[in-house]
Amino acid sequence: MKNLKIGHIGLGSRGSGLLKTMLLVPDIEITAVCDVYQDRAEQGAAKILELTGKKPKICLDYHEILQDPEIEAVVIASAWESHVEIAVTALEAHKYVGMEVGGAYSVEDCWKLVRASERTGTPCMLLENCCYGKYELMVLNMVKSGVLGEIVHCAGGYHHDLRDEITFGRENRHYRLRNYLNRNCENYPTHELGPIAKVLDINRGNRMVSLVSMSSKAAGLHDYIKQNDKADKALLKQEFMQGDIVTTVIRCAHGQTITLTLDTTLPRPYSRGFTVRGTKGMYQEDNQSVFLDEMGSELHFKWQEQWGNADQYLKKYQHPIWTQYLEEGVKEGHDGMDYLVLSAFFESVRNRMQTPIDVYDAASWMCISALSEDSIACGGAPVSIPDFTNGKWLLERPVADAKYRLD
Repeated sequence: MKNLKIGHIGLGSRGSGLLKTMLLVPDIEITAVCDVYQDRAEQGAAKILELTGKKPKICLDYHEILQDPEIEAVVIASAWESHVEIAVTALEAHKYVGMEVGGAYSVEDCWKLVRASERTGTPCMLLENCCYGKYELMVLNMVKSGVLGEIVHCAGGYHHDLRDEITFGRENRHYRLRNYLNRNCENYPTHELGPIAKVLDINRGNRMVSLVSMSSKAAGLHDYIKQNDKADKALLKQEFMQGDIVTTVIRCAHGQTITLTLDTTLPRPYSRGFTVRGTKGMYQEDNQSVFLDEMGSELHFKWQEQWGNADQYLKKYQHPIWTQYLEEGVKEGHDGMDYLVLSAFFESVRNRMQTPIDVYDAASWMCISALSEDSIACGGAPVSIPDFTNGKWLLERPVADAKYRLD
């Protein structure tokens, strides 16, 4: 089988990690790498040479990659602010786009992405790895099987202590610092919104119609800097705009609600808080439990005894993607999710078919950042969510018969 020739753009912490996982995917050849920092680009090229024996072209300008006629697709893992610009330019060059996650800075940016993909007929996939989480896919399978009944509410978020990453942002050249200094929004909405959107058939018979968003004050980062001797003390003279906790509530066309929480600047363990509530039962990630109505009321006040019972349901409701993955051997990258989402993208490129997470998904999930920023600025005012499908969410859309399909 002929190798797919891939260009990789962005080699910071996340981009370097993705690169290593990409090299595990069969029949993939990374022929060019790009970063605005020379040392990062050279380190990425050196890693490819070490693992494959082939040295890719090194670029500091992503346009060089897009001008290469042999490159069929690009993976974008650069700073958040550059994602849409690079993706649109790549689509105009008729390259498949695999774009790392991050929120949008404006609704217009989301429309640019949609228009470019529609105009060129070239797919754009948001590389939302959590859509391929073992338990997220188990719950999706349970929902499709009717086990949880009619779904009424879902919740999730990004609950990750990033104080070290943010406050050492200057030293590590990390884009999160400037975002936390200058924005206040749900800046990282897609980690659980992606799996939730698949549960609720968003853009495929349902859609998100409005949201309200509220933010707490910002206290966590300044306190962390004061307590950490090695932290950048100059940041104490600057105000962080980003609130410690941002809560966003979304309403869907068919009446379901979604609660998203951004929680990244206070002490806490990692969690995505994935929760699905239906008329027959619920799943809750934080205590890894499934509760079904048929279990009876005697467990209502003894539920902690059942914490961790979700594994019992894997035997019956393990998603076929994970059944096969476990047989083949789980690869590295966020408990194997990175390998799966990259494999899904490359499968689509190789077969010249639509990606399982398409441009409409990307736009509708990413826009939550910009809209939450507006809502917070207006005191938690309701904000409408655009229909990026222009009505196609009402229609039955063909789904590719692919190994990594999510519908």
